[in-house]
Amino acid sequence: MHCIKKITGDLTWVGANDRRLAMFEGVYSVPKGVSYNSYLLTDEKTVLFDTVDKAVQGRFSENLEHTLGNRRLDYLIVQHMEPDHSAGIRDLVLKYPDMKIVCNAKTLAFIKQFHDFDADSRTHIVTEGDTLVTGRHTLHFINAPMVHWPEVMVTYDSTDKILFSADCFGCFGALNGALFADEVDFDRDYMDEARRYYTNIVGKYGAQVQRLLDKTTALEINMICPLHGFVWRGEIQSILSKYILWSRYEPEEPGVMIAYASVYGNTENAAEILSSNLRDKGIKTVMFDVSVTPASEVVASAFKWSHLVFASTTYNAGIFVTMEALINDLTAHNIQNRTVAVIENGSWAPASGKLIREKLSGCKNMIFLDDIITVTSGVKEEQRSKLTEMAETLAAML
Repeated sequence: MHCIKKITGDLTWVGANDRRLAMFEGVYSVPKGVSYNSYLLTDEKTVLFDTVDKAVQGRFSENLEHTLGNRRLDYLIVQHMEPDHSAGIRDLVLKYPDMKIVCNAKTLAFIKQFHDFDADSRTHIVTEGDTLVTGRHTLHFINAPMVHWPEVMVTYDSTDKILFSADCFGCFGALNGALFADEVDFDRDYMDEARRYYTNIVGKYGAQVQRLLDKTTALEINMICPLHGFVWRGEIQSILSKYILWSRYEPEEPGVMIAYASVYGNTENAAEILSSNLRDKGIKTVMFDVSVTPASEVVASAFKWSHLVFASTTYNAGIFVTMEALINDLTAHNIQNRTVAVIENGSWAPASGKLIREKLSGCKNMIFLDDIITVTSGVKEEQRSKLTEMAETLAAML
């Protein structure tokens, strides 16, 4: 049985939610599930914006068929070819043989890579600035390469002032009956998931996101329809302001994120002492044990806070495995513009601190505290004093 949501008089959400998925893209935990958004415009011509993941193909098909009724599907606009948004293309081609696929040339190449039907004869190629008139609505196409695949484009409906934003402005989490961001307490319940989504999925491509934001500043936008998460129809500036900060790699808040990797609790103790000293000075702190906290959460937190501390035991003459994976993840996601302090531990040959600094020094505009605090097994009074000094230095900066 269908489950649809009306957005405007002639625009309907026909997507679906998946609450059984454990790991999005096999990497990112999604304990609150995820939505796959697809939108149907029923004008003089009918237009579908993207499809869904194969896991929810059945529900999507029911929603689409019900909303179309006896009408045929005239156009499928493909904005992004990642399979969680394009798995349904082949089924639509078989069900609606007269349907035209609207996409750019790079998208067409991807369609041919993922599917085996005759795409050329069914495709209407568009480029930046092209329009499609569907009756009352005029759709404008805007290229958004590497946000976060090379073929991505977004679509602007100049009639109702709606931006169909592909993966931009998305969010982890199933919709749970609500469709609009203003129907929930987004800041309290979903902002962390929006940040985790952006930083881990799109975060590497801040410059490309900036270019897309520049293109859309001249547009009057009343609503944003992303491919994951809630539709924005009010307080749009709140999510735009976050994207401006995230894409510029600017901290959202002053404070200290402490990520530690500890085998027997001694490195953890050093991190605890530092965090306690900072709190005594009125500084906000968050702490993560990187051996039990999903890396996506730590990466998102690193994008939020202004100052980062990494504390790691030495393992096989290198960085402890989970900390090394985190550092590699942060550099891969282009973290920059942060102040960094390092604590290392090693009973006979401490080396993790130097290696962490070497890896992060390749990132842009990173300020490192001069001294690496070295713990040789357990924290002694000498290290406690140095941790106090580190806290004082960080507090003075903040």
